[in-house]
Amino acid sequence: MSSRRMTTIAGSLVTASFSTVMIFSFTASADEGPASSKGGKAVDAAPAGVKLTTTLPEKISVDNSSQKTDLTAGVKNDGTKDSGKIRLLVVGFDGLTVKNVQGCSPMEEKDLPEGSNSGFVCSIDNLAAGKSKSYAVDATFDLKKTGKICLPVQTGDGKKTFWQQGPVPFGTTNPSPNAPATPLLLGTDNKPVSPGGGTPSELPKTGPARDLLPLGAAGASLMAAGVAGMWWSQRRPRRTV
Repeated sequence: MSSRRMTTIAGSLVTASFSTVMIFSFTASADEGPASSKGGKAVDAAPAGVKLTTTLPEKISVDNSSQKTDLTAGVKNDGTKDSGKIRLLVVGFDGLTVKNVQGCSPMEEKDLPEGSNSGFVCSIDNLAAGKSKSYAVDATFDLKKTGKICLPVQTGDGKKTFWQQGPVPFGTTNPSPNAPATPLLLGTDNKPVSPGGGTPSELPKTGPARDLLPLGAAGASLMAAGVAGMWWSQRRPRRTV
């Protein structure tokens, strides 16, 4: 084989390899936009010098075929002192179901907050002042429903809730049933897609009246112990599907 032909083949292989890497990098990346504390509020007073908050991406994208999506949930300490033992909960409601949170443990069904469908507990030994921690979240989103997520930050034993983001909705007012994916924005009520591909005439009502959302069976003991039996909620009522 001539050196010229060998050079041509080698060049083709390099080009093919380069193309494969480029495609892989593009499909593996996710544009979540800036992180946001939208829908969050302080609940119980944190220790002096500790200021805990959470963040969610401003936007996510749902695969219209598999209903799969992923996002990053973050917790940070903007205070001047270390947090000590705390835990972050990642809880799904309605059409948003949390399937896995990297490094965290699934909540038992009896421990789930009322009205939720899934949840994970992320235990943190200590979050130093000025530091943050992020968790990769795998989820599904049924675009025929509304969908919400909630991030409470509690003491390690769950007796106090220092901060809670949500339940805050992800959604779109312009669903795209024929597109490969549907982009959803944080703080937007979803306009569900009907089984026929269109949209219903009005948004579904969701759940009991919201201002406070009590925990499930395990929450009863927390309520007896103190204050972690309150789950703040934001927008209008939800309908049980």
